[in-house]
Amino acid sequence: MDPFLLLLHSVSAGLSSSELTELKFLCQSRVGKRKLERVQSGLDLFSVLLEQNEMSPENTVLLRELLVSLRRQDLLRRLEDFEAGAAGGAAPEERDLRAAFDIICDNVGKDWRKLARHLRVSDAKIEAIEEKYPRNLAEQVRESLRVWKSSRKDDAAVSHLVRALRACRLNLVADLIEEGQRARALQSESGDPVSLSESWDSDSPASGASR
Repeated sequence: MDPFLLLLHSVSAGLSSSELTELKFLCQSRVGKRKLERVQSGLDLFSVLLEQNEMSPENTVLLRELLVSLRRQDLLRRLEDFEAGAAGGAAPEERDLRAAFDIICDNVGKDWRKLARHLRVSDAKIEAIEEKYPRNLAEQVRESLRVWKSSRKDDAAVSHLVRALRACRLNLVADLIEEGQRARALQSESGDPVSLSESWDSDSPASGASR
């Protein structure tokens, strides 16, 4: 079976009846009333969203938003595992971007607004992100990066992120991203797996990057 369909089956099986009811409520603006009435499982709902091109293996934004709303970290981890696998088959530039997103989400913290402004994400969009994920800092950071990537389209590049990070004096985060790029390049050239910890002291925290 297709990996994305396997993921959807897994997520559906993990939903309680009350969680399914909440998902149907959250999708009211996207799915017609009659279709929602026929939904008896998470898979039914996902099938409708797939038919309407609301989600796909390449576009997991809505699925992530729904799982965040449910506060199901276990199901979010399954989605992240899928995305990591998909990244493995992506072009090197896309893999580098996804890896950079992960590093930024793990290390930038409350400085994400400053970074977003350096990436020319508007204040209106920053406010919308804060309203969308009021108590989830990691998702605020990730959503701001998605907004930036969407605005740049094919022009989005890791070098832009690194430049913006350094302008914000988040040099350790920028260094982590560049080390990761070098490690992946070495792995690609040699065919041998290269651990990031081999090229970066794993004891060096990035949490103080803004200091």
